[in-house]
Amino acid sequence: MTEEFSERGGSSLSHDALDQGSGPAGATRGAHALASLQRSVEAGLVGRTALVERLLIALLTGGHLLVEGPPGLAKTRAVKRLASGLASSFSRIQCTPDLMPADLTGTQVFRPETGRFEFVSGPIFHSLVLVDEINRAPPKVQSALLEAMAESQVTVGGVTYPLPSPFMVVATQNSIEHEGTFPLPEAQLDRFLMHVLVELPDAASELRILELVEREASETSAVLGEPVAGEAILRARETVAGIHLAPALKDYVVRLVMATRNDPVASDIQGEIEHAVSPRGTLALAAGARARAYLKGRDYAVPEDVSAIAPDILSHRLIPTWRAAAEGTTGRTLVARLLERVEPH
Repeated sequence: MTEEFSERGGSSLSHDALDQGSGPAGATRGAHALASLQRSVEAGLVGRTALVERLLIALLTGGHLLVEGPPGLAKTRAVKRLASGLASSFSRIQCTPDLMPADLTGTQVFRPETGRFEFVSGPIFHSLVLVDEINRAPPKVQSALLEAMAESQVTVGGVTYPLPSPFMVVATQNSIEHEGTFPLPEAQLDRFLMHVLVELPDAASELRILELVEREASETSAVLGEPVAGEAILRARETVAGIHLAPALKDYVVRLVMATRNDPVASDIQGEIEHAVSPRGTLALAAGARARAYLKGRDYAVPEDVSAIAPDILSHRLIPTWRAAAEGTTGRTLVARLLERVEPH
């Protein structure tokens, strides 16, 4: 099946082969740096390989990530380790109910010495922005974040300011505490490339976490290596955009999305769906498959690249009917059932 979807007669390629001749001479070094970054971030975490992969997929596609899970599962730690491996700027925003849009975007400040107003940028003006407990931010702040995520710009006092490039938002959400929170509207959720759920570890992983923390407490902090420059990320994005999607794989992506709408193959499942996946979901799934193929060292995507990330890309774009939700059905369970019905040709 791999050969069918490559359609180039080639096999799995190294990152060297992916970048040779595809851009500036530094592209190959950038690919090596990304692979090293992935290993370094994973080394400081336990059982979070999938989360790290999703972080890098979002970074390589220019998308944004929503990470949800109970407290204490290294959500913030994972993002901070990623930030430590990047040469780009990083900021963290701790959301609270009294947060104002200006606390995010910045504001106009009057300078008596000049007699003029001067714009002082807020924490959103960084390449990697961690928005902790985003559902604690009031709707006005969420709306300000929406423009930044969708347009890579913010508007303050009628003036539009561009955000850095690359730009990426990683938001976290507490899954067990809902009092005093503001659930994200569907339009905001759709701006996230992926919605990743982080589960509690098993006993073996818990022991490894304990040993890791003890080791870090007694040793000097590990060095992540040379930080990856923003230019290397942008070059990698160009390479990812050129990853090959065979016609059969594009058909698989489209059939998965259409199964949420009016495809007879899943008519019973469609009865449990209030709102189906939009074309943005199709584009996100294709882009995510390309990025995952790149991380796996291939210049073509295969069905596994699609099925592996489909739950994280499609589940938050599916809204179950009120009856299905009352019976415990979620967008993620609907996607799992669709993956069983829709198979690659």
